[in-house]
Amino acid sequence: MNDNFKVIVGEGNAELDQRLSDELDKVNAAATAGISPARELTVQIVDSHGQLAAGMSGWTWGVAAGIAMTWVREDVRKDGLGTKLLHDFEQEALERGCTHVFTTSFTFQAPGFYERHGYEELFRWEGLPTPNAADIHFRKELNP
Repeated sequence: MNDNFKVIVGEGNAELDQRLSDELDKVNAAATAGISPARELTVQIVDSHGQLAAGMSGWTWGVAAGIAMTWVREDVRKDGLGTKLLHDFEQEALERGCTHVFTTSFTFQAPGFYERHGYEELFRWEGLPTPNAADIHFRKELNP
């Protein structure tokens, strides 16, 4: 690298994230002509007080959907809210033309939840993010 450039290392940067997203969207659109651009997909469940009880966020793009984050409030875990989130996410993905969903889960999170709902392990990275954990990658085929 020559002296015409400067490297800046830091913490979260919303402006940088947006710029990177915009630039990658251009590259992706050019590489996938005729395919609708990626769209965010979120599902949330609120309680009777309007407070968030559970949520899921991800994306759809072409025939693929991806779950990025899933969370269920501790006091309502085991009440079926995660199953409801997943069902509604998958249904919307199907309506958008998706044929499969991808997600990841660390071993200390909820890999069993995804397995119980038909997700198959593609691979795992042992030792992430700690020596005694693993990052598990899942895929599920969607059936209309």
